Amino acid sequence: MSSSRLTHIIITVALLILPFCTKAQNEELHMSLQDTAHLKANEVLTHADSVTLATDSVVMTKKKKRDWATWKPNPKRALWLGLVLPGAGQIYNRKFWKLPIIYGGIVGCAYALSWNNQMYHDYSQAYMDITDNDPTTESYNQFMHLGAKITKDNISRYQTLFKNRKDRYRRWRDMSFFVLVGVYALSVIDAYVDASLSEFDISKDLSLRVEPAVVNTNNHRNLLQSGGIGVHCSLNF
Repeated sequence: MSSSRLTHIIITVALLILPFCTKAQNEELHMSLQDTAHLKANEVLTHADSVTLATDSVVMTKKKKRDWATWKPNPKRALWLGLVLPGAGQIYNRKFWKLPIIYGGIVGCAYALSWNNQMYHDYSQAYMDITDNDPTTESYNQFMHLGAKITKDNISRYQTLFKNRKDRYRRWRDMSFFVLVGVYALSVIDAYVDASLSEFDISKDLSLRVEPAVVNTNNHRNLLQSGGIGVHCSLNF
C-alpha cells in the first residue's frame, strides 16, 4: 500500500515538473536560434565592411597616383632638401641632368682641397726643417732636384722658395674651400629658384612688337626740337 502511494506521488510530481522543463528547453532553443541569427548577420556585415574597405582602398590607391604632367614642386621643400643633401632638391624637381654638374663640382673641389692641404703641410714642415739648426730634420730633401744640395750660399734662396710655396698652397686650399661652399650654395639656390619658376605661367601668346613712335619733349621755345622720332617696343607674355 505504501509503495503504490509512493509511486502515485512520484508520478504526480513528474507531471507537475514536466511543463516547466519543456518551457525551459523551448526558451533555450529560441535563444540559441537568435544567437545563430545574430552571428550570421555579423558575418554578413563583416563581409560587407571588408568589401567596402577594399573598394575604398582601391579608390584611394587610384587617387594617390600622381600626374607628373601637371605636378609642380614645392619651393620650400626643395630648399630644405637641398640644404640637407646636395642634389636632393634637383632630384625633387626632377632635374636629374644637373646632378653630374653638382657632384662633379663638389668632388673636384674636395679633391683640390685635400691636395692643397697636403702640399701645404709638406712645405710647412720643409720650411721649418730648413730654418732650424737641427741636422737630423731634412724633410725638405724630398723637394730637392736629383743631385742638388743645400749649402750656405743657397740656403736663403731655398728658404724663400719653400715659404712662398707654403703660402701659395695655403691660399689655394682656402680658395678650394670657399669654392666648395659656393657650389653647395648654388645647388640650394638653384633648387629653390627652379621650383619657384615651375609656378610661373608663360602665356602661349609670346610676342614682341616693335613700331615707330613720336616722342614729345614739351620744348615750346624751339618748335624744331619739340618732338622726336623713336622706336616703341612691347613684349607680351
